[in-house]
Amino acid sequence: MTVEDGLIEFAVRAMKVAQSLPDTQSGKHVGCQLLRSGTSPAPNCGEAQSAEFRKDFVHKLKVALKE
Repeated sequence: MTVEDGLIEFAVRAMKVAQSLPDTQSGKHVGCQLLRSGTSPAPNCGEAQSAEFRKDFVHKLKVALKE
């Protein structure tokens, strides 16, 4: 399993958790935050793999790690 595969699996799990939250104002707020933060690392990691230079790769991977 690659790092990107693991991040995709994590995103799917984050979506399932977000869907299970209560239909309240706070549940919706936390769910939206979880969806944004849980699904963004996978495409950021994929973007890093297409970097043209080592420095660019490291920078993009650090962005993915922050997420």
